[in-house]
Amino acid sequence: MIDVVVPTVGRPSVGVLLRSLTRELPAASTVVVVDDRPAGTGPAVPVPDDPRVRVVLGGGRGPAAARNAGWRATAAPWVAFVDDDVDLPTGWVRGLEVDLAAAAADVGAVQGRIDVPLPAGRRPTDWERNVAGLAGAPWITADLAVRRTALEAVGGFDERFPRAYREDTDLALRLLDAGWTLRRGTRRCRHPVRPAPWWVSIPAQRGNGDDVLLARRHGRSWRRRLGVAPGAFRWHAATTALAGAAVAAGLAGRGRLATASGLAWAASTARFAWGRVAPGPRTRREVGAMVATSALIPPAAVWWRARGTVRWRGVGRA
Repeated sequence: MIDVVVPTVGRPSVGVLLRSLTRELPAASTVVVVDDRPAGTGPAVPVPDDPRVRVVLGGGRGPAAARNAGWRATAAPWVAFVDDDVDLPTGWVRGLEVDLAAAAADVGAVQGRIDVPLPAGRRPTDWERNVAGLAGAPWITADLAVRRTALEAVGGFDERFPRAYREDTDLALRLLDAGWTLRRGTRRCRHPVRPAPWWVSIPAQRGNGDDVLLARRHGRSWRRRLGVAPGAFRWHAATTALAGAAVAAGLAGRGRLATASGLAWAASTARFAWGRVAPGPRTRREVGAMVATSALIPPAAVWWRARGTVRWRGVGRA
């Protein structure tokens, strides 16, 4: 009834995950591990000595392509996609079986519930709060079971999404467009907060380009359809425009306008930084990281949105 696909980039956690799966999966199930690293870039994935587990090479084309390679190498009526950085508790497989048995014929996908453990005794950092957002995120592939006929009907994941961002949202929207329904199950898994550098929020702005592709494919109402909270891009665009106005006015010798624009930019940046500092631990390291990255996030977001607008200008509705 169930096969499992695990795309991986070689995280150490994948070995623990695979051992958890093989302890509970039925004998007829298959686990396909898609090694999505470019060839020769790391040691072999530590797979258990179990005939149900096999490795497929993804070639480093991103999680959407890796998941496609994985589900096309399986045969069960349901394919459970599980990320390589989640922890599956004892009983997860049984919970998955219960969720799928309860799925009506028109249900195309059943999402598990994600728990993100946060540190006790202190406020979470900005990065920890971002990861904690997965607990309420709709239709993410950290733990998502999809009916094979539904995957075949929509052609699987759109491989133009190169990162672990929005490829699952796009799949959910296309399933809905094809007449399938989506539901949440009762099974749960844990998604620990993995270590990340202090500047992690800067490269994360590349997702603004992926948002352009999503809007081209599904229209501007995609957030409302899935219950996704509005993004902060408009604020970032306004802040970046103030910085540009200050520079332009300064070069043109318009000192008062340059000063006014610069002060407005500083106020907007300070407000953004405080919004990230206030709920956090407020350590010297965290405050410094928030101040530095808050100045860089708006222009990075605008840059990636502009690149996405140019790159995906010819894409039409799905």
